[in-house]
Amino acid sequence: MNLRQLRNGQVRYYRAKDFLTGEWLFKICRDRELGKVLVRAIKCPPGVRFAQLEGNTMVFQQSQREGWLYDIVSVTQANENDKLSRKVVASLEEIPTVIRENYEIKPYEETTGKKAPGKHWVTLSMADDEKAMVTLFLLERAWTLSTTTPEEKLKTLQEQESLKPIERKKEIDTGQTWKCPICGDEFRLKHIERETTIKHALKKS
Repeated sequence: MNLRQLRNGQVRYYRAKDFLTGEWLFKICRDRELGKVLVRAIKCPPGVRFAQLEGNTMVFQQSQREGWLYDIVSVTQANENDKLSRKVVASLEEIPTVIRENYEIKPYEETTGKKAPGKHWVTLSMADDEKAMVTLFLLERAWTLSTTTPEEKLKTLQEQESLKPIERKKEIDTGQTWKCPICGDEFRLKHIERETTIKHALKKS
């Protein structure tokens, strides 16, 4: 992670490897004067849908709760031509379950002390938890575009893991010993064979 100082804030870069959608590169811009954090996707996984998220920015702003930032909850959608649009959720039920289970959800007016047409629900993240903000970007903007559900992806990964061959290991005691000249402890030399490598190790007698 690289960090460089700007005139009014800081910029950080994060690489994220998401099991559902792939690899991302994010730019985090922090404006301490205004109390805002901007999360921008600057490199996205391949695909027509994800490519449209490149340059997409999520804004986290100061809430009435000290040390916490809010994001207005909206989810990305794709039409039959894979053209993206974003919908601000109007009801709690429209918020994806994974977000409801892992983030604090509050009404916009309660969080900001203001009323605004079309703004209904927000998530709350700790002001210094940039990992949570990047994750929220993926959950709101990317997961909703995946043609595979998280459950299906996990099942596929588990099946692939179970099909991996078990690596065979053969360990032979050479019968040779080595004594430490300082403490006097004795060790036996082991010859260890794996399918692609041969190693040697000293193990205490």
